[in-house]
Amino acid sequence: MREAVIVDAVRTPVGKGREGGILQDWHPVDLFSEILHALVDRNGIEAGEIDDVIGGVVTQIGEQGGNLTRQAVLAAGFPERVPATTIDRKCGSSQQAAHFAAQGVMAGAYDMAIAGGVEMLSRVAMQSNTRGSDHLGPRLRERYRDDPLVPQGISAELVASKWALSRSELDDFSLESHRRAAKAADTGMFDREILPVTSGSGTVGRDEGIRPDTSAEKLAALQPAFRTEAFESRFPNLGWVVTAGNTSQISDGASGVLIASADSARKHGLAPRARFVDFAVVGDDPLLMLMGIIPATQIVLDRSGLGIDDIDLFEVNEAFASVVLAWMQEFAVDPSKVNVNGGAIALGHPLGCSGTRLMTTLLHALEDRGGRYGLQVMCEAGGQANATIIERTA
Repeated sequence: MREAVIVDAVRTPVGKGREGGILQDWHPVDLFSEILHALVDRNGIEAGEIDDVIGGVVTQIGEQGGNLTRQAVLAAGFPERVPATTIDRKCGSSQQAAHFAAQGVMAGAYDMAIAGGVEMLSRVAMQSNTRGSDHLGPRLRERYRDDPLVPQGISAELVASKWALSRSELDDFSLESHRRAAKAADTGMFDREILPVTSGSGTVGRDEGIRPDTSAEKLAALQPAFRTEAFESRFPNLGWVVTAGNTSQISDGASGVLIASADSARKHGLAPRARFVDFAVVGDDPLLMLMGIIPATQIVLDRSGLGIDDIDLFEVNEAFASVVLAWMQEFAVDPSKVNVNGGAIALGHPLGCSGTRLMTTLLHALEDRGGRYGLQVMCEAGGQANATIIERTA
């Protein structure tokens, strides 16, 4: 089987997904097209050499509907013959896009492909593609009649309860995410991975959600975000420790990776920066929902023949602090190896973008720290998870 390598990885700064956010003026098609154009332009390749573009978008409605990735390919000026498709595996959408692209290369279907994603939650409201409809259907509701499914925030509370995580532990983790992200931004650690873009106020190249001035006291003052009388009655033993401060931010952003076979990279004079070692995707309990990252991690390690101690750096999506802390507890991972430049609590979580955003950050962190293996894992709505191991080669 052929080897799939990462030639390049880039992302926009992450903006707040609300009115006045730094990326609000960008149409999602145009923002994603900036990433696609950058990946071919800065590597000196012809866009027509790209065999396929696979993009992740979660809220596929309105400006983000209609196979957005195909529109972005054309908006980027690629030849019309370059195909594209858009996928939705919830928060792991662009990570799954990278899996599909790399697997296509390994199978011989592609020589070179782009995987990425975009989400503009300032322009297309989260869950607006399902709001007002019964998107679960009667058979699914019947299957879980005795234990009905819940929103992700309640699942995060269930995770905190199951792994005995306190409010102070969640807030301390969140404070550290902001501290690490602020340090990385201030010392230029994000400069190589961020593609600056123009906005109404000029050129922006820094993530908007980082709060260097937050404190334990400010986080402790926040009220539980998902507590209601109905859920209190159903789950009387929950601690109600999940707040806006220890939860990922609603955000805007785009990201992408250029993936090729090793032979194709050599043919085009490109130096691979990493190779894909192995992949996993799992389904898990849709009530607890967020902890598929545990079996996904174990499966990808088993497939690769690596142990947890062989991994130099981890990117575990900070959908909620409770999720990352439970995963760390389960695998006894050194916290200094996890999300070394902060995570979605500080940087933001532009759903469809986040998979390849994490991959971009992981690749650059491995290069900056001289690490060899990186493992990325992403929890996903509905009880799924993706895991990826890459090996730095340059």
